Amino acid sequence: MLAVHQAADGGLARVRLPGGCLTAQQLAVLRLAAAELGDGRLELTSRANVQLRGLDADGPRELSDRLYAAGLLPSIAHERVRNIMASPLSGLDRETRYDVMPVVAALDEALCDRRALAELPGRFLFALDDGRGDLADVRADVAVRALDERTALLSIGDRGVRVEWAAVPELMVAAAESFLQVREREWRIAEVAGGAERILERLGLQGSELAALESTRVVAGVHGAALVVTVPLGSLTQEQAAALGAVRVTPWRSLVVPAGTRGLEEVGLVTTPDSPWEGVTACAGRPGCAKALADVRTDAAKHLDLRGRRVHWSGCERRCGKPPGEFVDVVAVGDGYLVDGERL
Repeated sequence: MLAVHQAADGGLARVRLPGGCLTAQQLAVLRLAAAELGDGRLELTSRANVQLRGLDADGPRELSDRLYAAGLLPSIAHERVRNIMASPLSGLDRETRYDVMPVVAALDEALCDRRALAELPGRFLFALDDGRGDLADVRADVAVRALDERTALLSIGDRGVRVEWAAVPELMVAAAESFLQVREREWRIAEVAGGAERILERLGLQGSELAALESTRVVAGVHGAALVVTVPLGSLTQEQAAALGAVRVTPWRSLVVPAGTRGLEEVGLVTTPDSPWEGVTACAGRPGCAKALADVRTDAAKHLDLRGRRVHWSGCERRCGKPPGEFVDVVAVGDGYLVDGERL
C-alpha cells in the first residue's frame, strides 16, 4: 500500500504531508510507528515530508494501517503524488501576504478527487508561497506566490500569469491534468518541450516569462506567533518528537511550533539562529545507504565550521536530499570529500 524503498538498513517509507502540517495526534502516531516498526527516528525531508527507516518485511502494511487511521492517507491511489509544499510560517507572522494553508487543504482535496491525477509522477511538485519568497528557490512544476489578498502569480515551468486566489486550486489541478496530456515519459514539466506554453494554452491563459524572484531565508527563532526549531541533520529522536505537539515541517528540515513552547533545548533541538547546526543537512550516508561512500552524518557533526551558510553533505554524487537554492556542496568521493569541487 506504500511505495517502500529497500535501503541497506531496511524498508524506507515516505509520508507525504501537504503543507508540512502534522497534528499532535498524527505526530504521536508517527513517533510510535518509528519506535515499533522502524529504527526509532523520524527523518525530515527537503520536501517537508517525513521518512521512516529500518522497516522490516511486515512493517509497510502495519504502517499503512496506522497512517490511514490517523488521516494521513486520504487516498491510497494518490499517496505518491500529494507533493504540496507551502510557506511554513504562513498565517503566523507579519510577513504573510496571504494565508496559503487553507488553499493547501483545498488543493489536496481536489488532487485526491481526480482519479486520473493518481498517474502523476512522484516527483511532480506543487508549491504555494505566501508572498515572502521563502519558496522562490524551489523548482516546482506548478506554483503560486501571493501578490496580495486577492491575487497571486501562478507559475508553470518558466511562465507566469496573474490569477485570482479563488481560482487557484482548480487551476493547479487543471495544470497537472494538462501535463499528463502533453507528456510522454517525462517526470517534470521542465522536461517537456514547450511544456509550460502548451499547458497554459490548454488552460486558456496567456503567460509571460518569469523574472527572477527574490528569495527569503527562514531561520530558527521566534517569528510572530511561531517558533522555528532547527532539528540537527533533520533527524528527530523519540525524546525530541515526544516533546512536541502540532508542528509544521519545513523544506529546510526544521519545524514550526507555537511560540513559547518550552523544553526543546533540553532534548537537543535548537531555537536560535546562531547554532552551528543552522542550515546543515545531509543524506542518509553509511550504513543506511548502500551507495554511500562515507558516514556523512558523523562527519558533518565533526565539521560544523561553515556557520551562517547552508551546507549539504552527500554520500555520493547523486546528492540525495539536497536543499533548494545555493548551498556549500560537500560530496564524498573514494578517498575523502570534495567541497564545491575542491578537495577537503
